[in-house]
Amino acid sequence: MSKYSSFFDGLDEQTAHNEILELVGEYCDRYHNLDKDKPYKEGDRIPYAKRVYDRAEMTNLVDSALEFWLTMGRYTDKFEKGLAEYIGVPFANVVNSGSSANLLAFMSLTCHQLEDRAIKRGDEIITVAAGFPTTVTPALNYGAVPVFVDVKIPEYNIDASMLENALSEKTKAVMLAHTLGNPFDLKTVYEFCEKHGLWLIEDNCDALGSRYFLNGKWHMTGSVGSIGTSSFYPPHHMTMGQGGAVYTKHPELQKLLLSMRDWGRDCMCKSGQDNRCGHRFDGQFGELPKGYDHKYVYSTFGYNLGITDMQSAVGCAQLEKFPSFVERRKHNWEFLKNELADASDRLILPEAEKDSDPSWFGFCMTVREGIDRNKVIRYIEDHGVQTRLLFAGNIIKHPCFDAIRNDPNAYRVVGELKNTDIITERTFWVGVYPGMTDDKLSYMAKTIKEALRQH
Repeated sequence: MSKYSSFFDGLDEQTAHNEILELVGEYCDRYHNLDKDKPYKEGDRIPYAKRVYDRAEMTNLVDSALEFWLTMGRYTDKFEKGLAEYIGVPFANVVNSGSSANLLAFMSLTCHQLEDRAIKRGDEIITVAAGFPTTVTPALNYGAVPVFVDVKIPEYNIDASMLENALSEKTKAVMLAHTLGNPFDLKTVYEFCEKHGLWLIEDNCDALGSRYFLNGKWHMTGSVGSIGTSSFYPPHHMTMGQGGAVYTKHPELQKLLLSMRDWGRDCMCKSGQDNRCGHRFDGQFGELPKGYDHKYVYSTFGYNLGITDMQSAVGCAQLEKFPSFVERRKHNWEFLKNELADASDRLILPEAEKDSDPSWFGFCMTVREGIDRNKVIRYIEDHGVQTRLLFAGNIIKHPCFDAIRNDPNAYRVVGELKNTDIITERTFWVGVYPGMTDDKLSYMAKTIKEALRQH
């Protein structure tokens, strides 16, 4: 018998449950986030991103664990509802990562139920080469053809003036990320898609909380296009550890997204639920015998991309804090912009896209011609500040393209990728996560300017 067994004596289950959660909260207060209120000391490591949490996340996590509903459950329902309301769409679905969210978003648009608008092998998807691989990977893996156009500096988003040049009779969709929280030119891209009957997938993994002014009102990024995606990996705007979400305002797409997330099932019953429609054993589907169990009828070629309720429990606590996270990110970005203003002769400083209100993921900089970026970032790293490159830079130049580099049917490039190559050679960024203090930001700016003077 455990030495803690007496703890439970005389307690009913709910009281014991509540006592455990209170102890967990006290444990978190005592042993976690111990450096939260410590003054910053020069030389302490400053990461580009870090989890920001307190007892709410930890008690939610343990609450879900004690309930032991391991698949998607009540916390998932609450999180999906809260996320959809925050973004301003009717439907949000959690998945196991942002990469899975992009996969699900793209693959849902290949479903035969969409008839002539379904993406087929050989159809073209307009995107950019300056980004993260998983914005492009689903199209390549399916057999669609990415069409790469250049980006703008200092916004680091698509040069929307190239869209008409990229258009062909095979174009079916535009799939783009809002780079480091900076919304791309949604007005031009959205109007282009509407004009030509194209799908628009907004990779919102680095931009949750960003807004764009369109048609007389503000819209959350991810809510304007056909489908939006998010990631909840620890460095992102909010975290579940692992996890992501895909969301839409279109009921017909929502049905496909739910089916493909859950093995391709036609049935919409949740885990542990049977026969919600009352017709589980009397339907006729495909060439199956009449009355085939509807829970095992598959209307799409799907996956299991679900999440655990414990992760959703953490997400619920994070979502309550999220507006404050966004405001702090904006403050941190503006602070760095002001501190680095006098280095603009050596750095190209970032700019927000017109008509946007970014929820910044990072502070992106491009060293001016003649300055060695590698020497600059090594100095910065050696002095305790973590840096990151702008993801892949030019994705086409990576080894993953070696096998298809000379295949004229695998992908297309429209125009020159001049700015994309500049980003590959001269761009880097530092973090603005909500746990940053002004002291840390001041030291970061000082270190960046020292690095520029050294090299």
